[in-house]
Amino acid sequence: MNGATPLIEVRNLQKFFGPASRPVRAVDDVSFEIHSGETLGLVGESGSGKSTIGRALLRLVESTAGSVKYRGEDLGSASDSRMRFLRSKLQIIFQDPYASLNPKMRIRDVLAEALATHGLAQGKGESEARIAELLQRVGLRAEHASRYPHEFSGGQRQRIGVARALAVAPEFIVADEPLSALDVSIQAQVVNLLCDLREQFKLTMLFISHDLDVVEYLCDRVVVLYLGRVMEVAPTEALFAKPLHPYTQALLAASPKPDPELALVHVPLMGDMPSPLNPPSGCGFRTRCPQAISACAEQRPMLEESSPGRWTACIRKELFT
Repeated sequence: MNGATPLIEVRNLQKFFGPASRPVRAVDDVSFEIHSGETLGLVGESGSGKSTIGRALLRLVESTAGSVKYRGEDLGSASDSRMRFLRSKLQIIFQDPYASLNPKMRIRDVLAEALATHGLAQGKGESEARIAELLQRVGLRAEHASRYPHEFSGGQRQRIGVARALAVAPEFIVADEPLSALDVSIQAQVVNLLCDLREQFKLTMLFISHDLDVVEYLCDRVVVLYLGRVMEVAPTEALFAKPLHPYTQALLAASPKPDPELALVHVPLMGDMPSPLNPPSGCGFRTRCPQAISACAEQRPMLEESSPGRWTACIRKELFT
């Protein structure tokens, strides 16, 4: 959405599940860009399609329509052999640190498998040295390599997940709600780890989360998602200082604030999120929007630049002045 060539370019991405006669519209015409060195936050309520987008970016699920490009290359048309090569550039940190590690494999084998698959270590000695370095990078010790996943805490397992993603020296990482399964006392440690590693390795990241405080701390820009559609895109500081879209306002108003004077005026949400099996006509958010008018049911808003660097999908443009 600016003149620079993006590292990741998503255009009109769709992912539907179920039969064509009655599809579940998990992701419905989503477009955004991620530039080299940037951390882009992807936020929204549960069921809004955040994790599906993250997996579709890496072709862990095949998209229904649209395109995802990495350095201008369309990943959707890449062959299996080409995707195997590209997976060393494109990695993911999964949400659940308990389910994402094979319980029958020692940590040494988990990391060695990644190195061997991409030919990044010649011989056992080089592999062992690389594994020890990876563990130390994420705050663990080299001797931890001989242990099984059940011998670690949730926070330590997530660090191992980070080490596995880093093992192949990626350029881009999808962090799919990496904190949601962790205790609050551990979350700050993992956030600081991600910040440190982002600087050390010059990583580009899509950070998927429902924790707005972490997104504000970690991300450069934010994409706000509702019912599989983008509602707003903005630089983080601008979005948290003055959210434009009514849904963004409601999300931020619902986020707890330690100082009540810092809280935004509450914008109530009416009802529940509609089913993606039967989304509302026009604007998907209109059934819960306190600013909705009759025209919102007739016209599907397009994502348009409402001010320099800020994009919103709302027909009521007078709200943004």
